[in-house]
Amino acid sequence: MTITIAPDRQAPVLPGPQLGPPFAVGREGPPALEIEHVTKRFVVGRRRRSVVAVDDASIRIERGEIYGILGANGSGKSTLIRLVSTLLTIDQGRVRVFGHDIEHEEMAVKRLINRVSVDAAFFKKLSPAENLSYAARLYGLEAGSARREAVRILGRLGIAESRVGRPLEQMSRGMQQKVAIARALLTSPALLLLDEPTTGLDPRSKLEVQAFIEELRASHDATIVLTTHDLDEADRLCDRIALLNEGRIVAEGTPAELKARVARERDLPPTLHSVFMTYTGRSLDEDVEDEDGNDE
Repeated sequence: MTITIAPDRQAPVLPGPQLGPPFAVGREGPPALEIEHVTKRFVVGRRRRSVVAVDDASIRIERGEIYGILGANGSGKSTLIRLVSTLLTIDQGRVRVFGHDIEHEEMAVKRLINRVSVDAAFFKKLSPAENLSYAARLYGLEAGSARREAVRILGRLGIAESRVGRPLEQMSRGMQQKVAIARALLTSPALLLLDEPTTGLDPRSKLEVQAFIEELRASHDATIVLTTHDLDEADRLCDRIALLNEGRIVAEGTPAELKARVARERDLPPTLHSVFMTYTGRSLDEDVEDEDGNDE
C-alpha cells in the first residue's frame, strides 16, 4: 500500500452531490479519474528489449463508481494502478484525479487516493493497531479518534478488538490483507485503488470484504477502482468493467451490457467468463508475460 505524508490532511471538498442511500453516481464537476491515451513501457532483459505494459489506455470513471479492471496475469492492470497511484511515471498520455493532473499536482493527488495491493507491506513485529496508528500519524490524524475508527473498521472486516494487539507475523495471509484494507480506509480516500484485495482470503472473509466495499461506496462517497481475478466478485461489485489484454482495453461496459453482447453476437452463455474468453482469447488465470518478462 502507498503511504504518503500529508501533514495538513483534511477531507477534501469535491464537486458533485454527496452520496448516500439510495446510491447514484455523481456526474457534476470533474470525473473521479480520467486516463487519457496512457502508455507505459519497460526495458527488460540483457538485450534491453522494450515491452509495452500499458498501450494507449483511456478510461473515464465518474465519482461514486466501482469500476473493475479485468485481465489475465501480466496484462498490465497492476501497472495501470501503479501509474494512477503515482508509483510509476507515465511515458505518454495524461491522468487526472478529480481534475488534478498527477504529474503536475502530485501532492494534491496523493491526498485524495490510497491503494491496497495483494503484496501489502507491514511492520510484521507490530500489531494491526500499531500499524494503523503509524499510518494515522503519517496522515496527521488525531490519535484517539484514529484508534477508535481503526477498531471499528477492523471489527467490520471480522477482526475482533481482542486480536488487534497481536503481532501481524502471527496472523494468516488473509487476516493481514484485511488489515491492509483497514489501513487504506482509515484515511478516508476519495479514490480507493484496490489491486486484487480479496486474493488469499477464505470465502467468508471475501464476502465480508465485498460487503464492506459496497458499504464504503454508499456511505463515504468513495470512488473505487478494483482489479480482481474473481469474476463473481466483479459481477457483484462493479458498475462498469474494462477488459485489459496485452496492455490494451479491448472492451468496456456494465456487466449486464457485456454479458448481453456476447450472448447476442456470439451465442454464448451470458456470463463474465464468456465475456473474458471472447475478448481476450484466454481464461482469467492463464499467465502471460508481464512487463518484467516474468509471470505475475
